Amino acid sequence: MAVTEVMAELAALEDPKARAVNEKRGDDHGVNLSKLRAVAKRLKTQQDLALELWATGDTAARLLALLICRPKAFTRDQLDTMLREARRPKVHDWLVNYVVKKSPHAEELRETWFADPDPVVASAGWALTSERVVKKPEGLDLPALLDTVEAEMKGAPERLQWAMNHCLAQIGIEHPEHRARAIDIGERLEVLKDYPTPPGCTSPFAPIWINEMVRRQPAAK
Repeated sequence: MAVTEVMAELAALEDPKARAVNEKRGDDHGVNLSKLRAVAKRLKTQQDLALELWATGDTAARLLALLICRPKAFTRDQLDTMLREARRPKVHDWLVNYVVKKSPHAEELRETWFADPDPVVASAGWALTSERVVKKPEGLDLPALLDTVEAEMKGAPERLQWAMNHCLAQIGIEHPEHRARAIDIGERLEVLKDYPTPPGCTSPFAPIWINEMVRRQPAAK
C-alpha cells in the first residue's frame, strides 16, 4: 500500500473519544490501538513503508510504522534520531520496547542515552538498563545505579523518574543482595508512594512492587 492510502485508513479510524483519552496521557492521536494492530497485522512487515510512515511525523502513523518495521534493519544513527524525535509517550515507549531492544545497537545506544542531558532521551537509556538488570546484568555496576537513583530520582522529570523507579524495582526484584537497599531507597524517597493504583494491579511504589513480585516468585531469590 502507498503511504497516502495508509494515512487515509488511519484517518478513517480516528475516534474523538479515543483522542480525548490519549491526550490526557500526552498522546495526540485518536486511533484505537487494537484497530491499529489489526492494520499492522494485515500489512505485515514492510520496512520501506514503515520509514515513510515515520517520516510523516503523525503519531498514529509512527505507531503503525513501529509495528511493521524490521528492528534489525535500522542503523544506530537512525535509531538515535528516531528516539530524539519521539516526544509522544506511546511512540517513545514502543520505539524502545518493540524496536531498540531487538536491535544489535541496543547496548551502544543504552550507553549513549543513559547520561543524556535530555531527560526524555535519558529515560530510554534507563529503560534499556532495566532490561539488562533483568536479562544480562553481568558488567553492570548495580551499587552505582542505586547511588544514582538515590541521588537523582526524587527530583527527576516525570518520564525519567518513572524509568529510574522501574530500574530501582528491577534491581530489588532480581538481585536479592541489593534488595534491602533498593527497598530502603524507595521508602525514603517515597516516589510514586501515593500513585492511584486500580484494584488488582500492583503499585509502582518500589517497596510494594519489589515485595509483591518477590512474593510471586516460585522460589524466593
